[in-house]
Amino acid sequence: MAKPRNAKSARSASGAPAINIGIGEKDRAAIVAGLSRLLADTYTLYLTTHNFHWNVTGPMFSTLHNMFMVQYTELWNAVDPIAERIRALGHPAPGSYAAYGKLSSVPDAPARPPKATDMIRILVEGHEAVARTARSVFPVADDADDEPTCDLLTQRLDIHDKTAWMLRSLLEE
Repeated sequence: MAKPRNAKSARSASGAPAINIGIGEKDRAAIVAGLSRLLADTYTLYLTTHNFHWNVTGPMFSTLHNMFMVQYTELWNAVDPIAERIRALGHPAPGSYAAYGKLSSVPDAPARPPKATDMIRILVEGHEAVARTARSVFPVADDADDEPTCDLLTQRLDIHDKTAWMLRSLLEE
């Protein structure tokens, strides 16, 4: 029986086999940098959306309270696949407020809850910011033939573009 190619795989400093998934370390690091920004944006937008769910008032209370719950739940469910993709690429996922503050393009929620229409505007801007971050990572992942990351980014883009549109429609007169 022939000996399989690369039967003796390289080892990392930890003793685990070195990562050999067909994407070089330089490309993986560049993709991870972008995914880390996407994770920070997503988590920050999650916190803002949850905050607005708790604090919304006014004539649109019921509609917005329920809409924000659907949105923050979706965002919460998005952070794990992003973090796990970072891990699959061989890097630690950021997971602290300090790291997210440095990485996120989404501003923190206002200290005092704004009026409902301002909440909607803030969330539109947040979803658009997350979409821009995802779009900025896509060419890096695409050039590296990282199909799983491209698929993840495509799914996130679809959600953020649609959510921004739906929120924007609430502001039309």
